[in-house]
Amino acid sequence: MYCVKCRAKKEVDNPEKVTMKNGKPALKSKCPDCGTGMYKIGSK
Repeated sequence: MYCVKCRAKKEVDNPEKVTMKNGKPALKSKCPDCGTGMYKIGSK
């Protein structure tokens, strides 16, 4: 996943599967370094 605040790709331990308002699947997690919310859209 990509952290916008750190501007780098990060490995996360346990991403959460969520469905966005428009119905698309996504993965949600927090950056291990800065704690910013990270999303990866379109992942099943």
